[in-house]
Amino acid sequence: MTGNFIADHIRGNRFTHLDPEIQKGIFLHRQIDTFTDAHPVVRKSKRRLHARYGHYKGIIIDLFYDHFLAKNWNQYSETPLEIYVDKVYQLLEDQKEKLPKKTQDLLPYMIEYNWLYNYQFFEGMQKVLNGMNKRTHLQSQMHLALEDLKDHYTEFEKDFTLFFEDLRAFTKNKIIEINQTTINP
Repeated sequence: MTGNFIADHIRGNRFTHLDPEIQKGIFLHRQIDTFTDAHPVVRKSKRRLHARYGHYKGIIIDLFYDHFLAKNWNQYSETPLEIYVDKVYQLLEDQKEKLPKKTQDLLPYMIEYNWLYNYQFFEGMQKVLNGMNKRTHLQSQMHLALEDLKDHYTEFEKDFTLFFEDLRAFTKNKIIEINQTTINP
């Protein structure tokens, strides 16, 4: 889980010094990103977004899909979302020294504003989109994306549901594959 969480803050192959389990998480995250970017349902979702977002469309769709996962969490897990989120935050706090500086800097905000839990609410999504827009120096216009979500809510939710079933199967098989081989990033 730690490797999956930090993967976006690790450039290239500069992670062979990390614990093997963290390396596996980074590798899995990258495999999921590749699968997601190529998936026809995700591409269809991106086409629904306003052109103003440009190459940020993929990030926005990831956030929209996070919204639907959090909103519908009880369909995918027996563990209540609140409990799961608290465990994730505790794990990351416990392993904070292993996290890249960028992730260490982000973690307190993530916990304070309870991002993982609040993805399920429009207000939580708006805060995350506002923050992402600031991080792109206002170039992404992501703060406007909640309107796109609301305008095409049913379609995005259907897309997520179809995609997530494929993603679950892909991830299950990829985890088996990763655990059977040695990682060579």
